[in-house]
Amino acid sequence: MKFYETNPLLRREIAVSVPASKSVAARAILLAAFTEGETLLTGCENFGQDTLDLIGCLSALGIGTEWDKDRLLVRGRKNCVRRAALDVGSAGTAARFLTAILAFLGGEYEMTASGQMSKRPMDLTRVLSEAGVRFHFHGQEGHFPFRMESGGVVAERLTVDTNVSTQFASGLLLAAAVGERPLTLSLTGSRTQGSYIATTLRVIRAFGGDVVEADGKITVFPIHSAAKEYAVPPDFSAACYFYALSLLCGSKVLVRGAHADCGQTDLKFLGILREKGVHIAETPEGIVADGAAVGKFTGFDVDMRDFSDQTLTLAALAPFASSPSALKNIGHIRKQECDRVEAILHNLTALGVPCECRGDDILIWPAPVQPATIETYGDHRVAMAFALVGLKAGGVKIKDPDCCKKTFSNYFEILEELTKE
Repeated sequence: MKFYETNPLLRREIAVSVPASKSVAARAILLAAFTEGETLLTGCENFGQDTLDLIGCLSALGIGTEWDKDRLLVRGRKNCVRRAALDVGSAGTAARFLTAILAFLGGEYEMTASGQMSKRPMDLTRVLSEAGVRFHFHGQEGHFPFRMESGGVVAERLTVDTNVSTQFASGLLLAAAVGERPLTLSLTGSRTQGSYIATTLRVIRAFGGDVVEADGKITVFPIHSAAKEYAVPPDFSAACYFYALSLLCGSKVLVRGAHADCGQTDLKFLGILREKGVHIAETPEGIVADGAAVGKFTGFDVDMRDFSDQTLTLAALAPFASSPSALKNIGHIRKQECDRVEAILHNLTALGVPCECRGDDILIWPAPVQPATIETYGDHRVAMAFALVGLKAGGVKIKDPDCCKKTFSNYFEILEELTKE
């Protein structure tokens, strides 16, 4: 088993580049793929394995792509292959979005995934089954792998629960955008106003799709032709690991190309840093977070419902606060790449940090950090977040650092540079 041992951060001024936003890229790639014509996506540097798996599925469907440095050319076609075997790997976006789109288009597809993805729920299959799509599950019902047979979804109205994942709703909205007829989607659950749904609608509109929102319902009208060009912004989720260093280590951090108009949900993380005294500035090169004047910072009391990918990041910062932290409304992260609640509790305990779960909240008390090996559970966000503890305190080993290749293949190479004189 491979390990990475972190060293304390030495640099006080940091400038880094992060991969293209996986969330935005997946939405843009699929809209480009299933509309007629060529679309050039820019800003596509350093794709992670999730995006590469999605592109591999498109190839199996007869949809051509050309990737050169930061540019991805997608040759869209509505009339793609209607019978194919597809492996989505560990990519939740590919799993949910592609399943919905292919169900709407119709055909017969053998859908497989990694062991990790096969453990994650696919409640979307229930919604699609009610719309006439047939699923034959090869293991647990409502999970990968399965065979899907569809004559095309003709329903004009569907309802989806946002409690487990807003990706189910986003998948159906994307499917409507590349389908043959308008769809009205009624959203139920606790995250009907989720920012990832807003991201989906923003990308659909950028590709020329019409969207009407009213009374808790969203109606999407089909896109008639592909966009000619679309710029994918840097991944703000990835940027947050570096911005966290402004608070944790008093560093001045620039993430190249990261701007406040990117529309990504994890921009909220900068608001938390600002509340703790970090100076946030927009520059032509990207957003700069400067924590040189902060010193001590108090604990966090944050509702994480709408930017839960940063729960792990705040959990890694919380031991160094001057007061306890409460990270709230995070029950749904138990069903992501791993049980992230359990991952937080296990690893903080290993580091000697008192913590506990109360309902859908995690409470963390400040404490001196002791050397420990971080169990990543094959989850890229666990690895990247808990590496921050090692950058502050040293003595932290990350188990299976290669799991970061899912979204950020050179993350630990960047950390290595930041810990050199």
